Amino acid sequence: MSPVNIHIVIAILREEYLNWRKPAVTVVSETGRSPFKVLVSCIISLRTKDQVTSQASARLFEIADSPEAILRLPIEELARLIYPAGFYRNKAEQIHEISRRIVADYAGNVPDEIDELLTFKGVGRKTANLVMTLGFGKPGICVDTHVHRICNRLGYVATKTPEETEMVLRGKLPAEYWIEINDILVAFGQNQCFPVSPRCSACCLHELCPRISVTKSR
Repeated sequence: MSPVNIHIVIAILREEYLNWRKPAVTVVSETGRSPFKVLVSCIISLRTKDQVTSQASARLFEIADSPEAILRLPIEELARLIYPAGFYRNKAEQIHEISRRIVADYAGNVPDEIDELLTFKGVGRKTANLVMTLGFGKPGICVDTHVHRICNRLGYVATKTPEETEMVLRGKLPAEYWIEINDILVAFGQNQCFPVSPRCSACCLHELCPRISVTKSR
């Protein structure tokens, strides 16, 4: 089979994206560009369903939407606000510590460099790239499990980990798609291209996708 044409894939998925539920962190970013709110909602979202992330983020930001405001909250109250996000007590401590560092070391402003973001406790490459793209509108490629899985299913990459996928995409994916690739593929993965038994028969990419490593589908 010929290599997948990423331009056609993105064009098709852009149209379908309009009909899908948007990822929770994307919704947060659309309420007004705030790198801090994107960063915090990313922390909340880890190992947490999108609906819970949306509700927890909304509760927290209604009370405290800046690092200074977060620091005025007791950690117990912070944990209560983001419950029932997975590992909510640990995340409350992480969010508090991140806020402390932003105020103490960066004059209250989230740094706009990936390497700086990676020095914060609980921040990995996925989160750092989302802050860059959704928070600052700067180039970055956020690769989570959905992006990693789908890029491999399409045969666009042949990688073992999300980190490896990111590095391959940085050298291969046209720059015009860097910022939007996460939004589109996460929505695709949540609504159609599931980890187990994806809806291949009704998929908009049915004729293009080689379905690599898919053993069961609908």
